Amino acid sequence: MVMRVFTAFGPPKVEKKNDAIRFGILGAAQIAPLALITPALSHPEVIMQAIAARDHARATAFAKKHNIPDVRTSYEEILDDPKIDAVLIPLPNSLHFEWAVRAIRAGKHVLLEKPSTSNAIEAEILFTLPELSQPNAPVLLEAFHNRFHPAVHKFRSFITPADVVHVYTDSMIPGILLDKDNIGFNYKLAGGSMMMLGTYNFGVIRMVFDDNPVECLTCEPGIFGDGIHDQCDTDFKAKFRFPNGGIAEAGTTMRGPIWWKPSEARVTHKEVVVDDKTLPETQEKLRTRIVTLHGFIHAFIWHRIDVKDTFVIRNKADSRPIKTWTESKSHKAYSYKEAGGEFANLPGEDWWMSYRYQLEEFVNRVKGRPTHYWVEGQDSWDQTKMIDMAYEKSGLGLRPTSEFR
Repeated sequence: MVMRVFTAFGPPKVEKKNDAIRFGILGAAQIAPLALITPALSHPEVIMQAIAARDHARATAFAKKHNIPDVRTSYEEILDDPKIDAVLIPLPNSLHFEWAVRAIRAGKHVLLEKPSTSNAIEAEILFTLPELSQPNAPVLLEAFHNRFHPAVHKFRSFITPADVVHVYTDSMIPGILLDKDNIGFNYKLAGGSMMMLGTYNFGVIRMVFDDNPVECLTCEPGIFGDGIHDQCDTDFKAKFRFPNGGIAEAGTTMRGPIWWKPSEARVTHKEVVVDDKTLPETQEKLRTRIVTLHGFIHAFIWHRIDVKDTFVIRNKADSRPIKTWTESKSHKAYSYKEAGGEFANLPGEDWWMSYRYQLEEFVNRVKGRPTHYWVEGQDSWDQTKMIDMAYEKSGLGLRPTSEFR
């Protein structure tokens, strides 16, 4: 494990191809090395070319630290540069919409940090831009990195969406890592625990059900209550109902204890009849399945998939149980080869971060090659609808809508 994680954060450098995609970064954000700079080291078709930040000195220091050759004086200068093919937008949430729109209109491919926008109003405009439906349109991807990791797809392979009756999810960040001045607690910058962390919960829930919620039944937020940050949730617990009648629970805190608990998604299926030709005609076999993914956000560091099947053999006539037993097994999938089955021949190494798997697919889409998995624009738009649904139920209201058009 130690060597795998060490290699993930310090991957081998590869020779770059002549037609490699040249990236510019808008903002010297802390997430940029993890989201793109480090994964790009091992990708032969990605070159980190330029960066711009509001603080030019900070951009210069950032570029020097990460070996980025060009430092620009403004975001516009990057967008106006014909040598830049794509941009990473890791800006505060409230700026995602404006700069994604500007980048798309400038003909740049866009890797956009999640959440894609501040709310569904912005998302509808962004993901239905006419430029995106033109021939050779720019590629736009919400950077939901965890959804590209093999562990998530292995996890989904044990799930039957129509049979899911309940999903429980939780995630956390130790409170010691964030002070009140963090952008995650700034309402004007579209902060809040649902935006910053809970969106991961919502994303995995929607993947499990392979559908969107009908309604948010409850949403209980926590706030600092200091008269300054009162519209920003520091934590929340929400419950949703889905079209098949299933219930999902999501909980997040950005004021968690020092001991970091890995994120968890636990999926309970309804009891179903399973075929067993060894049984007499008078009996039937039933199964109730619970599938749990520990570490669904940063599966590349550590994860475990637990599958627990409870079986019952009973008489058909009176439903009297004859035998009951449980079978449990744990799985892991740091690479698609390890995931096996339908995934076995897909590219990847066990040290690849989820961000590296994401970058692989982003480059494939830009280059016109097939992608195994993708977060479509409609998917990202639906994601913002779920977030808005929760904020409306919480009483905190939607995050502010940009005036940019």
